[in-house]
Amino acid sequence: MVLSISGCNRIDNDLFLSKAFSNSMHPSKIIPFFYRASANVESDDVTITTLITSNRFPVFARLVEDYRGPISVAIHVTSNNSSEYHALLDSIHALYTSSLNMARYVDVHLVMDSFDRQFNTWRNIARLFARSDFVMMLDVDFAICTDFRSAIRGSKAVLDSLREGNSAFVIPAFEFMDHEAGSSRRRAEFPSDKLSLLSAVKVGRLAMFHASWEVGHNSTDYPRYYAAPPGQVYKVTKYQSAYEPYVILKKDGPPWCDERFVGYGGNKAACLFEMYLSGISFYVLSDHFIIHQNHLYEEKARKDERRFNKKIYAEFKEETCLRYFKHYHDLGILNTTRGYNIQTECIKLKGFPRIAQQILQG
Repeated sequence: MVLSISGCNRIDNDLFLSKAFSNSMHPSKIIPFFYRASANVESDDVTITTLITSNRFPVFARLVEDYRGPISVAIHVTSNNSSEYHALLDSIHALYTSSLNMARYVDVHLVMDSFDRQFNTWRNIARLFARSDFVMMLDVDFAICTDFRSAIRGSKAVLDSLREGNSAFVIPAFEFMDHEAGSSRRRAEFPSDKLSLLSAVKVGRLAMFHASWEVGHNSTDYPRYYAAPPGQVYKVTKYQSAYEPYVILKKDGPPWCDERFVGYGGNKAACLFEMYLSGISFYVLSDHFIIHQNHLYEEKARKDERRFNKKIYAEFKEETCLRYFKHYHDLGILNTTRGYNIQTECIKLKGFPRIAQQILQG
């Protein structure tokens, strides 16, 4: 396959994609639209963008049935073993032909290499090939419990904010306190409206997702969410750099996820951090929620990779702050609404006020 770019020679597809994802680990082969959904996608729709490996196929199938809307998924295929490779392709085919909704709504993009857990690369691939103007960044283990898609498409105010490209809308995340109650096998018992959710929270069955790592989600302000009247959309006012909510945003415009992050820890927070620095504000849809379907984690891998990515994230924050601060200063928009997030967040970094002063003095 070749791509034709206006004013340029035709470019081989593999070459183009290797450049598009040049910060990822290589060699890697990306096959967009290995399967293409049959349904037409309207521009104002919300495409769920997600990523899966073979052990998450069953829970992904449930996500498709719950959402019944456009989904763009990156599937990692390990390509260093011929027999496993062909068996996995057979499994993908069986998954895709397992239901009418799968073939109707899901675009599948393959990532073929021997590198595990390149989460941000896979997120970018799913987003790049989404066919609507708006996307939701979602981990596959979350159950869709409310119809936020229809609510967004039915709200002129929300759609206008999305089109402007300076807003991202948060769907608050929850998890069951009892591991078995939150398993995918019990999905039919999950609450499907906010009143039922609040009842489960009140008796301690449900709580904020990853409450043990509260900085990941507490900027959503769960007490305010619980008390919010129907239909309210409120702004996140206490952002901090570990915040990693599940958001709906404009596909074209906001920064892409930094692909240097490999493995657990910091990868999604880095996505949201750069979006925030770019001038995006986060707003919470207070009628809606998603719930995590509990499963076992690779604790050893998570511990080691988080330690490594913690160092990368610290450096990433410094260089991203420097890049946006100087760029917005040069554009003359540092002291505007769009530059507010840079000034309030980057000033927290050690040594940055001195660097900022040097930039301001020319």
